[in-house]
Amino acid sequence: MCTCIAMKTRDVYFGRTLDLQYRFGEKVAVTPRGYPFTLRSGEAFDTWYAMIGMARVENGYPLYAEATNEKGLSMAGLYFPGNAAFGPPAPGKRNLATYELIPWAIGNFSSVEDLRRELEQVNLTDQTFNKSMGVPALHWMVSDGASSLVVEQTGSGLHLYDNPAGVLTNNPEFPYHATHLNSYLNLTSRPPQNRFCRGLDLKAFGNGMGAMGLPGDDSPTSRFVRACFTKWNSVCGGDDESSVSQFFHILDSVTIVRGASLMEDNQCNVTNYACCANATRGVYYYKTYTNSQLTAVRMTDANKNGKDLTVYELEEQQQVRFMN
Repeated sequence: MCTCIAMKTRDVYFGRTLDLQYRFGEKVAVTPRGYPFTLRSGEAFDTWYAMIGMARVENGYPLYAEATNEKGLSMAGLYFPGNAAFGPPAPGKRNLATYELIPWAIGNFSSVEDLRRELEQVNLTDQTFNKSMGVPALHWMVSDGASSLVVEQTGSGLHLYDNPAGVLTNNPEFPYHATHLNSYLNLTSRPPQNRFCRGLDLKAFGNGMGAMGLPGDDSPTSRFVRACFTKWNSVCGGDDESSVSQFFHILDSVTIVRGASLMEDNQCNVTNYACCANATRGVYYYKTYTNSQLTAVRMTDANKNGKDLTVYELEEQQQVRFMN
């Protein structure tokens, strides 16, 4: 359960909700240029570009849920159970464990176009980070402000899908979401016109009736439609303050409230955090379920050029500004 969107005003923005029934030790992490990664295949690389995002850090390794690099390329992994299929390393392919995909992609490439050419040779394996961690069932969205791409590996292989909507949720496979969106082409943010019949004088009796039929539940298909509708009909200024505020309002339309979505074992699936990266300026904004005030972390020259990861603990305590 998650929703990811890409948006462009004056700057490029990328972010997501992270919806889970548990926490995974996430922190904001900045990986500097030239940071070494050793792959399960035995190959190694040093990052060309610094990156920032939310990650669990294990022994100096950032396990990113999403990240944005200093060139404005961003990528996020979203839950894709039942459809994601990962297997053993394949001869003649660039074999990457799922947890290696984001640092490899965001650490080495500056655009969707450049990354896409290399992704066509990738095979995602079922290798785990360590014995205590399984293989997460994921698919990914990658964006650079000019275009967005969905990466899915299923039983039929690795698939790359152009994503003009700039939105991704969870199951089913992406082609279904793209086709299903056509079912809502009659919706409008404007006052509706009477198309019911010619013989009755029907009129709207309230604002927002042009969007009647917009799904409001928390299912992946409904969140995909709702995020597309709110994103593509949103109106905001081009400055960073307005854009960030609008971005979080769009994410608010698909956040999951504790108790509204229960798992089979009665655990609550909730939006643990929502984030928005200004990919143009290298600023990462986030808020958590327990702290609705925005917190921002910049990619500075110091942490872009450092030798070690820079890790920031999350601000989880609700912040309130009293006026009197």
